[in-house]
Amino acid sequence: MFVVTSVGTAIVFCVMTMLGWGSWANTQKLAGRDRWQFPLYYWDYALGVFALGLVSMMSLGGAGSVENLRQAAPETVARAAVSGAIFNASNILLVVAIDEAGMSVAFPVGVGLALVIGTVASYVQTPKGSAPLLFAGVTLVVFAMMVSALAYRRLPRKQGSGWLKGVAFAVIAGLLMGLFYPQLAGAISPSFQARPIEAGLLTPYTALFLFGIGLLASNLVVNTLFMRAGGVSYADYFRGSLRLHSLGFAGGVIWMLALSANILASGVAGPAISYALGQGATLVAAVWGVFIWKEFRAAPQGTNGLIAAMFAGYACGLILIGMATL
Repeated sequence: MFVVTSVGTAIVFCVMTMLGWGSWANTQKLAGRDRWQFPLYYWDYALGVFALGLVSMMSLGGAGSVENLRQAAPETVARAAVSGAIFNASNILLVVAIDEAGMSVAFPVGVGLALVIGTVASYVQTPKGSAPLLFAGVTLVVFAMMVSALAYRRLPRKQGSGWLKGVAFAVIAGLLMGLFYPQLAGAISPSFQARPIEAGLLTPYTALFLFGIGLLASNLVVNTLFMRAGGVSYADYFRGSLRLHSLGFAGGVIWMLALSANILASGVAGPAISYALGQGATLVAAVWGVFIWKEFRAAPQGTNGLIAAMFAGYACGLILIGMATL
């Protein structure tokens, strides 16, 4: 079984998480240009998550993966699968929130809340690393998210009546997203780098496989409701081109690869630090939005100062979180 054993490698894996979690949505943007609605895209995304979890367990997880599943306690198996369902619901609700209230409100509220809840819960569950540095870094990252919100609010936008509903969806999404990671980490043996694995618990690879099952199974309910609300059907999904299906599948693979790197890094860095560093993905997403997609091209004068403050907050916060591992 492949595991991470050094702090340096763990930090590299957390950076991989940032890149993956901050970049997968580009595949959705590309699919959206062809009017491929998000619920249709999301089915291929879910399949990509599940597929990578299965392939990783059967390859990197080693020959003992099946036996590890057999000996796992039922509550541990349920915990890993439920974490996938929780994330799935939160991810879809966040998209609804962005659609109703705009990214400037929904993203900082949802992801900021998830960052705080997930980091605190993970640290309480497994207190590892320097708490002052960790939470100072988290505070700076949340500050950067709020500055990002101020910058996005300066962009021209349509006025709608769903702002309050969007905020409510963002809060629910943030609460759920903050809970999925501690649930998943709690199903994994804390000493998975050593042998043998603690009785009843899982290796990272079997836990991630069960996470993928939970996400895909819950999609049958959650995304079906989302499809009906959006006025699309399964017939529309099967009419999609190979390119569109490939974009969604690639998005899921990228996101799951990032989660896998994060879980493996947590064995050295601790779940709280690993998760907090991974949520630096918002910095990567901001880079894509500012420099590649040119999302601020229509922003008024004075916005560049906010963007600079946002990047500075992210950079300083992530440096502090990284230092918490030392």
